Amino acid sequence: MLNSSSFSWQNVSSYGPVWAVPKDSFSNALSKNMAAMLVWLALSVINGSMVHTFLRHSVFYDNPRYIMFIAMVINDALQLSLVTALYVLSYIFRKIHASVCCLLIMWAVLTTRSTPLILAGMSVERYLAICFPLHYGQMCTVRRTLLLIAAILTLTATPPVTDLLVSVMREPPGFFQAAIFCDHALLFRHRAIYIKNFVFDGVYLSFVVLTLVFTYCKIMMTARAAASAGLASVTRARNTVMLHGLQLLLCMLAFVVPSLQAALISLFPRLSLEIRYIFFLLVYIIPRFLSPVIYGFRDKLFRKYWTRYMACQKRQHEEEKLRVSEAAHFLSVSVREGPTRLAG
Repeated sequence: MLNSSSFSWQNVSSYGPVWAVPKDSFSNALSKNMAAMLVWLALSVINGSMVHTFLRHSVFYDNPRYIMFIAMVINDALQLSLVTALYVLSYIFRKIHASVCCLLIMWAVLTTRSTPLILAGMSVERYLAICFPLHYGQMCTVRRTLLLIAAILTLTATPPVTDLLVSVMREPPGFFQAAIFCDHALLFRHRAIYIKNFVFDGVYLSFVVLTLVFTYCKIMMTARAAASAGLASVTRARNTVMLHGLQLLLCMLAFVVPSLQAALISLFPRLSLEIRYIFFLLVYIIPRFLSPVIYGFRDKLFRKYWTRYMACQKRQHEEEKLRVSEAAHFLSVSVREGPTRLAG
């Protein structure tokens, strides 16, 4: 069952009955949430430093490749923050206001669905750069790149907006003022929403997969033709598309995880909390590490500016620590010598 909209941490099936789940112990809940927050913090620092590097250097502004990359980084940072917030909230509050839950889930669904389409756009950009180098400047412009990103956001915003419209028409008037457990299946309950999302996800995921396969095959053909010339850029582009395919495979777990999670929990009900936590890490956390690896670390130009920025930040931090240490030393000396000076 494809359902990218399912951000369920406490229910077994996204479109079935909500089963009772054992409560986690305080120590386990604390350790799991602390680990999730630490991972979120580490990735937020990495993503924030990359966004800052992009904004500070105009050399990236005219390159569609880096514009698509920074759009992916921002999208990943938003998704990571939203799903981590939903995970932590499920432990802190059993129920929250339905309107707040609606806002969180709609943004989480939008960012989750945007990732595969941005990956497809980045693969097409690499395909055009390698297979049509002479016409690349005319085909891939900054304006067209920005229009593509806007089209992706519009397309991926359509399903959650229609989910909301269907719910507003079908649910009783006071539904969105009630307190509910924050889960997509409990918020958008009508079966028409499930059928619509099933069709939408199937069509657009098929499109993304075909796009990645097509671009990879074309780049492979170009790589074989350029093997005698030893063009390293073609090999790097092929490896980049392969990494995009791996990232897409991990992202697609978000579309099938509700059914797989339900099946595993039905087999091992005592391990339901651990199963949910493992899926949370595999589906929503680990794929977020790939975007910095694909461009932030592998790309020579971006890596040069990014490492320079990180080194500068480290040096500033050390200088700040030194100033604080000197100020503390001066204060302690002043306090220690103060009575002596007064006596003199």
